[in-house]
Amino acid sequence: MALPYSPMKGLLLFHLLVLTLLMSPISCNKVALGLYYESLCPYSASFIIDSLARIFTNGLIDIVDLDLVPWGNTKLYGNHTFKCQHGPNECLLNTVEACAIDVWPDVKVYFPFVYCVESLVYHHNYTHWDTCFEKLGLDASPVADCYSGERGRELELKYAAETNALDPPHRYVPWVVVDGQPLYDDYRDFISYICKAYKGTDPPSACTESSVGGIWKVKMNTIQSLYGQETVMSKLFRAGQAIVSWLQGNKIVDWF
Repeated sequence: MALPYSPMKGLLLFHLLVLTLLMSPISCNKVALGLYYESLCPYSASFIIDSLARIFTNGLIDIVDLDLVPWGNTKLYGNHTFKCQHGPNECLLNTVEACAIDVWPDVKVYFPFVYCVESLVYHHNYTHWDTCFEKLGLDASPVADCYSGERGRELELKYAAETNALDPPHRYVPWVVVDGQPLYDDYRDFISYICKAYKGTDPPSACTESSVGGIWKVKMNTIQSLYGQETVMSKLFRAGQAIVSWLQGNKIVDWF
């Protein structure tokens, strides 16, 4: 039997509602981060494992709505068939990753799987992609049912439509978009763009580190991973980073 309404009861309910809202995360403050890619593209794999994965360790995932779109430069034909840039194996893995996202909608569940697959791609060992289920303790059955059935095809057509609707159209992959704005060749500095776009209070500590010094570090690490640890370019980047740090420390410039 419900208790009779009273002003005190109404006031209590009001305060409980306000408290609940204050303690709940406000999704409208999150920054939309879209990655349009294809599974066997080496540049896409490198970005996912060397750059994108950082948002799960530096706290940025809490202020980001991540949207992975595994389609890339795949060509769609009128009879709803498609041809992937890197061949049938890429079509398969695009669909596998699309199914993983669909089966496990929690980004903290599906991203480790995508990361695992792309790590194998990066190391030229992608034919063993199915080992990622066991490595992560995931049930392979729902994903297998998806990519081998009509659901996988539906998902890829959905991603085709989403990719083709980009304005401006994507030019290459990986194609990174922050709050609807493509980053073009500056996509490796995506963390800086996320921090600039974030309108909420109490930003993650990663945003205080996303200065030019942090951007230099990302670029230097990328060059080192491609060309080795002691190249002339890596030394130049290290010297540049030291100069920027010295200028900031001595307050000679403050616009970095």
